[in-house]
Amino acid sequence: MTKTLIAVVGPTVSGKTRLGIELARRYGGEIIGADSRQVYRLMDIGTAKPTADERSRAPHHLIDIIDPDEPFSLGQWLDLANEALDRVWADGKQPILVGGTGQYVWSLIEGWRVPRVAPQPALRKELSERAPEDLLAELRRVDPEAESFIDPRNVRRVIRALEVYAETGKPFTYWRRKDAPGFKTVVVGLRVPRDALYERIDARVDAMIAGGMVGEVRSLLERGYSRELPSMSGIGYGEMCALIAGEVTLEEATEQMKTRTHGFARHQNSWFKPSDERIRWIDGPEDGIRTVDEALGSVGAAGRTM
Repeated sequence: MTKTLIAVVGPTVSGKTRLGIELARRYGGEIIGADSRQVYRLMDIGTAKPTADERSRAPHHLIDIIDPDEPFSLGQWLDLANEALDRVWADGKQPILVGGTGQYVWSLIEGWRVPRVAPQPALRKELSERAPEDLLAELRRVDPEAESFIDPRNVRRVIRALEVYAETGKPFTYWRRKDAPGFKTVVVGLRVPRDALYERIDARVDAMIAGGMVGEVRSLLERGYSRELPSMSGIGYGEMCALIAGEVTLEEATEQMKTRTHGFARHQNSWFKPSDERIRWIDGPEDGIRTVDEALGSVGAAGRTM
């Protein structure tokens, strides 16, 4: 039997969590998170994680898997996601990918080749001391095709390409290719008109503040997690750190959160385009019922035999 992955995508506050849970309940499924912020423990309110009640209604994977000061990469997420998929299928369950991090979603669905190469400080230092024209000549030697997509003026990008080659023995061009995944995918997208989306975003930010966002960030700082960490640069966390440090007022921090989230939603839409024929678009839920029925219809229309 062909393995099938159901994916629920769309911008923040479009209703992905609720729809994913309902689909999991209908199909006896388990949810695999595709959110680059929800992987962090102790960061609950600001990442809009599924609540304890929501998680009790369907098993969830790839949420709360690392501490805020641990490094995490796309390659690590892909490895964990593929392991989760295999476990869910092995148990005879239906995996449902839910999240708005487009890079995560498409890397899994499209079978991206992602080099598992962490930054190599010593090698980078050695390369950075060489003349840019020497670096470019070296890149042309080991990866003649790379210049078609790497700006030769972008020395940092050239160094990264050489770093990947040095660590893997394969040119950067190799890692830009994709391998067909061994499963079929049905992608359901939730769309919300921009004005309504911004209203929902603003309401969620207000709810986060009222729900203890300041306290959550203060607790993280008290535990020793620096505001300089990548995890603490996420929307809301940076603003709350500035608030706690006395750099902005609560009103200013709140407005900054709303503005940044508006921009983030626009960025998500660049990953999930209305013109993408792989995505079966439905309207984001108001009461949830019609949306679930439409999603079920979309899955069925795609030829999925559940």
